Amino acid sequence: MIRAHLDKLLTVLIAGMLAGLVLAAAALPVALVVGAGFGALAAPYSELPNSLRTAPTAQRSNLYANDGVTLITSFYTEDRVEVPVAKVAPVMRQAILAAEDARFYQHKGVDVRGVVRAFTVNKRDGRTRQGASTLTMQYVRNVLRNDPRLTKEQRRRATEISTARKLQEVRYALALERELNKDEILARYLNIAYFGAGAYGIAAASKRYFSTSPAELSLAQAALLAGLVRSPDTDDPINGDADAALDRRAYVLDRLVELQHVPAAEAAKAKAAPLTLRPSATPNDCTAVSEEQTDWGFFCDWFTQWWSAQPAFGATAAERQDNLRRGGFRIVSSLDPAVQRATLRQVLDIYDTGNARAVPTAVVQPGTGRVLALAVNRNYSVADNPPGQKNYPNTVNQLVAGGNGIEGYQAGSTFKLFTMLAALESGLPLETRFDSPSRILTRFPVDEGGATCGGRWCPANASPEWMDGNRTMWDAFGRSVNTYFAWLIERVGADRVVEMAERLGIAFRAEDDAQLARHGARNWGAFTLGVSSTTPLDLANAYATVAAEGTWCAPLPVMSITDSAGREVAAGRPDCRQVIDTDVARAAADAARCPVGDQSMYRRCDGGTAERLRPMVGRPVAGKTGSSERNETESVVAFTPQLAIAQIAANPDAPRDAVGAAVQSRMVDAVGRLLITALHGQPVRDFVPPSEAVAHRVTGARDGN
Repeated sequence: MIRAHLDKLLTVLIAGMLAGLVLAAAALPVALVVGAGFGALAAPYSELPNSLRTAPTAQRSNLYANDGVTLITSFYTEDRVEVPVAKVAPVMRQAILAAEDARFYQHKGVDVRGVVRAFTVNKRDGRTRQGASTLTMQYVRNVLRNDPRLTKEQRRRATEISTARKLQEVRYALALERELNKDEILARYLNIAYFGAGAYGIAAASKRYFSTSPAELSLAQAALLAGLVRSPDTDDPINGDADAALDRRAYVLDRLVELQHVPAAEAAKAKAAPLTLRPSATPNDCTAVSEEQTDWGFFCDWFTQWWSAQPAFGATAAERQDNLRRGGFRIVSSLDPAVQRATLRQVLDIYDTGNARAVPTAVVQPGTGRVLALAVNRNYSVADNPPGQKNYPNTVNQLVAGGNGIEGYQAGSTFKLFTMLAALESGLPLETRFDSPSRILTRFPVDEGGATCGGRWCPANASPEWMDGNRTMWDAFGRSVNTYFAWLIERVGADRVVEMAERLGIAFRAEDDAQLARHGARNWGAFTLGVSSTTPLDLANAYATVAAEGTWCAPLPVMSITDSAGREVAAGRPDCRQVIDTDVARAAADAARCPVGDQSMYRRCDGGTAERLRPMVGRPVAGKTGSSERNETESVVAFTPQLAIAQIAANPDAPRDAVGAAVQSRMVDAVGRLLITALHGQPVRDFVPPSEAVAHRVTGARDGN
């Protein structure tokens, strides 16, 4: 106990003497040192601040395609990736010590000889060439200056030029040296130091200036980087004073020779070498996605929306975004470059980027919710558009997934799926028959205009000669018989249909739709004809739920997420649950084969609106087409057990600008070609047939929740 007290007292006394020397070198008044400073130093300092024990350095997060190699973009407030000191070239380690703290491995955090040397050299040269702070003290200063857990005022005080600040650095440096070994301190310093040009840490600096790694740095490169840390803003050779950078490089090379780390001839050769930079900038955020892949920006944008909604990354959206830009995450996304390219190619075959109309398309994997592609005939860019073209060809509006003010588009008869599912769940079979008239008068109230007959909703069939007559769910879904589904939603209950859609992930982004869903669902008969706005992503994922036999998965933009320590983050795993009975989902899939020219397991398909799709794809497929009022929008959805695709053609800026019925045929072809490409090499899988009961018999409720 007595020995421990003596050691502590001795440490304080030595620290006080060293601090006095440091302050003297800085021409600080001795009285100030003895008065304010020594008292501060004598305060307890054995407990190191948490920020120094575990440095809160901001690191960039990288977002990759699903191959784990192709970089989509990065997110950062400071471009930094930490590397262990073993992965830093020995010459770089020597150079930084030669420039900043040659006696780093000899002192204990504060270097009296270094102070004297710096004072002598600076006085001799008439300018500041060497500092009195050790590498450890500089590290302390950097940590406190960048610690996000400190207030702005605390960070200011941590770096102000004052006696108290210098004494704090000394105290913390002494304590830190007792906590960490020298290599750990050196690694932390190299990872936190700013090297100019937006590069924080040696890894980012090596890439920024020379497009290389810290392990591959040459002598000349290492000397240049080591020279930058003193004045990174002014000496930066890319944006600042290249001559000053070369002058500092020469100084570092001279110091390396003086310290006998490098032969004089080798240093002279490096000193004579011209300044050869190979700068490369790290992309930051979604608008920085490479010009060759600007369409990837829409996926990236949706990824940031998804991240902002995950509680695992912070209490608020702002905290989550800050964590993304500081947390050093490695994110392997679900974006499949081959599927994305194929999707964009098919989209551009319908409308090019100069067309005011758009055909946003989403591709989803059933059973996981992973999104393989999001494409639209737009460039994800903030660049100006030609006069009169508000949001094309360039936009950052989320046209595929919705959100941030984008409410979506009407998807027409694709919503009949939700009525069919609600009916099947209630106990009605696929064999449910109804003699469908050309027009039907329902009990649902409706405002004047549109399909109204005396204030009640009375929809009609689009092609009476092909749609009217005695129908089952199979052929009514195949031929898209409006009056059959108007009758069916009235029988089942519109509120149950709306609830079914919500259960399968349909979000009501438009305020009018949200109000009807909350307060008027019982009377929302027109919902079965897709009058509510939706997005291709919501629609593809809803149909993917049927493809996955009733298992709904939250749309997921990632394959995996690991934090800066290499630990897996659970938020990156699929979030799935059974939301409808398996047999109900199988029955819906069986009926959904009818619209696309496939045949149900019970041979009950008789006509479809996209019958050429099945022969084109050459494997079991299901889906649905949809048209909104006046053909303002057209939709196509198709799915197999492995993939679900949804397209909606619309004019995002002028919803009343009807795209016309003719575009649907081109969309069917585009979806077919995309299915062929995306499923190439995958086994042919068939749908599991539904039971006899759900096909033919009225039963009690089939509840799979």
